[in-house]
Amino acid sequence: MTYPKFIITKEGHFRLGMVNLHMHLLEPGDYCLGGGFYQFDYASNRILLDGESYDFGPPLWDMIDVLKVPSAYRGMQIIYHYHDDNEEDLVLTDTKEIVFV
Repeated sequence: MTYPKFIITKEGHFRLGMVNLHMHLLEPGDYCLGGGFYQFDYASNRILLDGESYDFGPPLWDMIDVLKVPSAYRGMQIIYHYHDDNEEDLVLTDTKEIVFV
């Protein structure tokens, strides 16, 4: 069964898709810096991210400066929700340089 999953790579690529395993989002030569799950909030024009990859762990946002996002998601706000009550949501479109590819 497939689920809506995302990963980030060492090169800053943000990939998402309906897959069985997070590793299915990797391309040859990629090094994964974690991942999780996503959902679209069309009413608010946002991509909501949360959780962590069973294969690679939570996304290591601090390891990348530029997030390379598919151009299909231009204009959408990207937010990662931490499950730790002490952490505020990370609004990636406000805290990272976004490059659309």
